[in-house]
Amino acid sequence: MTKTPADKWKDAIVKYRKQCQSILKLSDSIRYAGVINAYGRTLTGIIKPDLKPLLKSEQVKNEFFIISTLMSLRKETIGTVGILEHVILQHQNVTIVILQKKDVTFYVSIDRKEKGLEQIISSIKKII
Repeated sequence: MTKTPADKWKDAIVKYRKQCQSILKLSDSIRYAGVINAYGRTLTGIIKPDLKPLLKSEQVKNEFFIISTLMSLRKETIGTVGILEHVILQHQNVTIVILQKKDVTFYVSIDRKEKGLEQIISSIKKII
């Protein structure tokens, strides 16, 4: 029996959700792990239990739209500069790590105080 497009979509979402759960387990300093599509829509996302989100709903929509636009525009430079490994956005209160896999973007927020950021990024790459 062949899978319908709807079945394939559900399987992909389940896979992304499991990856996000695995990312959250890497460190207590990881606040959020999510996957967004090329249009900035959240496919799945998990915030660490008992944490208050830093952004309001409208701010999240805008943030994800900006990130997806950035990632889409960067595709044109891959031939010249190579495939994007990751992006780190260092804010005063939180560090955002962005990784791309095919047509989706993994968005991970981490406490600013985390000292082992490179190790976390390396582990995330193995998960995705």
